Formats: sequence, structure tokens, C-alpha cells
Amino acid sequence: MKYDRNLVQFIWLAFGLVVLFSSCVQQEPEPQRPNILFIMSDDHAYQAISAYSDRLIETPNIDRLADQGMLFTNACVTNSICAPSRATILTGKHTHINGKIDNNFPFDTTNVTFPQLFHQAGYQTAMFGKLHFGNSPKGFDEFMILPDQGDYYNPEFITNKGDTTIMGYVTDIITDLTLKWLKKDRKADQPFLLMYLHKAPHREWIPAPRHYKEFTKRTFPEPETLFDDYSGRGTAAHTAEMNLLKHMTVSADNKIYPEVADELGIKEPSEWGKHVFRQKYARLKPEQKAQWDSVYGPINEQFKQNYPAMNDSDFMRWKYQRYMQDYLGCIAAVDENVGRVLDYLKESGLDKNTIVVYTSDQGFYLGEHGWFDKRFIYDESFKTPLLVRWPEHIAPGSRSDEMVQNLDFAQTFLDAAGIEAPADMQGESLMPLLTGHPEQWTRDAVYYQYYEYPGFHMVKRHYGIVTKEYKLVHFYYDVDEWELYDRKNDPFELKNVYDDPAYASVQKELHQKLDELRRYYKDSDELDQFYIEKYKEKGLIK
Repeated sequence: MKYDRNLVQFIWLAFGLVVLFSSCVQQEPEPQRPNILFIMSDDHAYQAISAYSDRLIETPNIDRLADQGMLFTNACVTNSICAPSRATILTGKHTHINGKIDNNFPFDTTNVTFPQLFHQAGYQTAMFGKLHFGNSPKGFDEFMILPDQGDYYNPEFITNKGDTTIMGYVTDIITDLTLKWLKKDRKADQPFLLMYLHKAPHREWIPAPRHYKEFTKRTFPEPETLFDDYSGRGTAAHTAEMNLLKHMTVSADNKIYPEVADELGIKEPSEWGKHVFRQKYARLKPEQKAQWDSVYGPINEQFKQNYPAMNDSDFMRWKYQRYMQDYLGCIAAVDENVGRVLDYLKESGLDKNTIVVYTSDQGFYLGEHGWFDKRFIYDESFKTPLLVRWPEHIAPGSRSDEMVQNLDFAQTFLDAAGIEAPADMQGESLMPLLTGHPEQWTRDAVYYQYYEYPGFHMVKRHYGIVTKEYKLVHFYYDVDEWELYDRKNDPFELKNVYDDPAYASVQKELHQKLDELRRYYKDSDELDQFYIEKYKEKGLIK
């Protein structure tokens, strides 16, 4: 048989090109799935992060995420209370859908959470810190979580290997656990999802010694609305029980020893404050008590001398300063420890392909309107800090004022990791905003609903719609009142303009949009009544 030399050469050349091309294709690395570090504190007001405002405190480490990534100025929650917020984050569903409407009702464990999906997709997963509901979070290779609210000093932890108690300060300990996992337990050949969840600065705002020694010497500026009389609003603002003067305890909250309060004849809102103070103080070891007494003892002595001459305004101002000293002292520890974790990411090179998120489970009142706590749809409670960094994907120093919610976190993370989101999730991926394509973002309003009434702080049930410009709210159950606020011209939300003829067209348009949102998110008057009946079944209301 004769061979055509030219044909043979052509065949070998073609074969070589195919092999070469195939080799090039095989050597092209697959896109590397990003690691995700989700950092969440508890009740951290955006007003107490210097990337938002340096009026109260400097937070240089949290600010790094704003400098190197994106800061959201209109991030908010769907339900401003701890456990429901966390359930929304994990499920990507409103609380009326996932069933965790308040801190009383149990979490429905048949819900699929985004960590489960990450685990199924080959991610190594871990959670350290405060979950606040359930003792066995699904989808985690490892977890160490505080039972319920947990303790600031010498906290107990629930783990998938048994319970344990660790001596020290909770913010430092949660960070130690997180860093240990990153350094020793993380598998280099797997991407990771790590949830790093702080208890601080949740009530009763107990700082570490290094910070209460410093912060108890500071004086902080008062908010403009500290002495708000709520004259421009309805029943809900007047009847809420979160006023610094009337409802903040001097014992648990302001660290006045119960015997000193008794000696001065101070009538506490309830015995709860004295009970909690004694309980938390009893957890301290002798050395910790000595440190505590060396700082808070003189504060008590000074208070004994000054209290008899105080009028209500003086007492309100004194409570505000004590509140800020301890609350912001807790923040200082959070910021320091966030810095420790960010430093390790940089040292190890993990920062290059790790999405880092810092947020809180909701906002918090820092004396605005004379209040502490949260629960309302009003801005200080409803808005939450949100800072996101992802090198080479998010432009450093960028900002967004779009209406985004904790409802969106699950779908954002799944989108970034290339994992398909379940069809029943209700959020929207933030990836277009994060990666410089805001024109692809279509949402112009968010939906909010609060259920826990009657309950702590007695904030009435309400739902509403919020846009960049306006806020329409319906308070219901034992009242039937509507409120409308002009967010641009009345940023402190002092004047309800619902019945103002100048806003008639705005009111009409927002009512229509609110009806549309309630249908879109599968909420209704019937569902509101369903949950009221559930409260009756539990004996929480008559």
C-alpha cells in the first residue's frame, strides 16, 4: 500500500494542533469559587460605625471594609428583632413565610437554609457565636454557638461535639474560635462559608475591662431628639416602653448595684433589672469582680452623691451617658476583633478571594427619640449597617443608596458561588450593585412587618412600605392608624403627614404599592389574623 506523504504530514499536523488546543483548554483554570466570611453583630446601630458617622466612635477596622469595598446607606431589615432577622437571613424568606415571626415562636426546621445549600455544593461550613434560636444549625461541619442570648463573661457554648464553658470575654472568645478554625481546621482544597456572629453589643451592654476602664471616662454628644415628646406621631410612639428615663433599668443597664438603688429609693420598671444584674455579676470570677468593682464602684459612689439633686432631665442625661459608655465600649471590642480576623485574611492571602460582609441583625436606638432597643419601622431601628468587600469585583470606596434588605443575603451568596437558589426564596441578589451594574437593579421599595405585641417594649404590630423618599406604615391589632413620613425633608421622622393634603397623591400611590408588595410577598390581613390567633393559642394575648 502506498502512502501519500503530504496527507500523512497533514494528519499528524492536525492531530498535533488538536492535542495542543486540548492541552491549552485543560490548563485554563476553572473560575475559583469565592470564600464567604459573614460577620454579624447583635444590635449594632449604623450610627456607631464611623464609616457612617464618627460622631460617637471610631471603628477603623470595620471601616476598612467600606474603604476597600461597598457601604450601603439604605440597607434594612424585614422585621427588626433578633431571631426573626436571623431566620430571614438564613432562609431568604420573610418571617411570615418562614414562620419565625418573633422571639417566642420556634424556628421551623423544615426550612431550607443557604448554609445547607453551600454544604451540599462542596463548601466547608462553620458557625461561631450567637445564633439565638435552635441548638443544632443545619448545614455546618462545625459550630460553637451561645445558648439563647449567651453571656458576656465566661460564656457557655453548644457544639456538635458537646457543650463547653470558656473563661474570658465573649467577643474575644468568639474571635479566637473563628481564627483557630481558619488557621487549623480549614481545608485548603475547599472553599468555605464561615459565619462569625457576635453577641455584642446586645443588652445589657457589658464591656471588657480594657474598654469599661476607658469608656466610662468619656462624655458623648446627645442626639437632637433625646427629649422627643412624640407630638407629631400616633399612639404607637407614645405607648412604646423603651424610654431611657422610664424604662431603662439603673441596675442591669446602668450598672448600679441593686442595694444602692434600694438605698436611694429608686423604683425600677420591674424586678428584672436587679435579677439580671445579680445573675451577670455572679458569673464573674474573683479577679473579674475586682476589676469590675474598681471601676463601677466609684461610679456607684458618685451616683449616690448626685442622684438626690437630679431632676428628670438630669437623670435622663445621666442614663444616656451611662448607656453610651457601656454600649460603645462593647463596640470597641467588636471592632478590635474584626481587625484581628481581617489581618489574618491578609497575612494568609485568603483576602483575595473572600467575600467579607459586616452587618447587624437590625438597627438600634442610641437615645434618638429618647429610646433604646429597636422593633419600629422608623429608621434607627429599621436600617442596618451593611459593608461588603470582594477584591477585584467590588470597587474600593463605593457606596449604594439602593433599598436592600437582609432578605437578599442568601441569594447574593448563592449567586456569587454559582449555586442555584430555591424558587421560593424571596430576596434579590445584590451582585449587580456590588459589581458595578446598578442599572440591573429594579427594586424601588421594601416591605416590613413587626409582630411581637403584646411583648417586651410594647411596640404595636405594624407593617409598611419604604422607598428612598417615603415611608407608609399601618399600625393594627388594637389600633388602626396610618403614618406617612417624608424621608428626605423629615429625616428624623418627627411629623406624620398622612392626612396632609399636600401628600394626598403620595399617600394614594404608596397604598397601591403596599397592596402590590403584600400580594407579591404573599402577606395579607388573613395571615395577620392567623398569627394573632397563634398568639392567643399560646396565651400571649387574650
